Amino acid sequence: MFRTQSVENIQFLPFLTTDINNLSWLSYGCLKQDWTLITVNTIGAALQSLYILVYFYFSPEKRRVLLQSTALLGVLILGYCYFNLLIPDVAVRLARLGLFCSVFTISMYLSPLADLAKIVRTRSTRCLSFPLTVATFLASASWTLYGFQLSDLYIMVPNIPGIVTSILRFWLFWQFPLDHDKLYKPLQA
Repeated sequence: MFRTQSVENIQFLPFLTTDINNLSWLSYGCLKQDWTLITVNTIGAALQSLYILVYFYFSPEKRRVLLQSTALLGVLILGYCYFNLLIPDVAVRLARLGLFCSVFTISMYLSPLADLAKIVRTRSTRCLSFPLTVATFLASASWTLYGFQLSDLYIMVPNIPGIVTSILRFWLFWQFPLDHDKLYKPLQA
């Protein structure tokens, strides 16, 4: 965004959903008093919030970005009220918050598969990011192992789809490799 001074071809929704995901897991970590979850998700939420601010700065559609960010804030306030005011029992709150975080994480990991039909039809992985696929694989594998170590199904189970979808995307990169010659137009001398 800084290099191009634009948000062209960059979707805003992933920044918002990742911020909600980080803030939800941060709440789970605080409730569970798990400093690994607290540290990682505090950093993640801060970075995602910074990305949102940068996106807002460069976006020509500031009203839409502001409305979506306000909706995010509304969802967070409703979530806070539900989990902290309507569920007084801490064990029940931890279970429901863990379930919410798990469902949200699974949906985030499955979202790149929305482009699956387009990738197979065009036989091109141009819309996929290989570095992001590697990062997703490593992060989801790490969180799965961490959840296994803690015997915490809410951490372990939702990260397994991240491993599976990453392996599927690796297979797509292998099956439909990028043709770097087609990505760039030749320079006329």
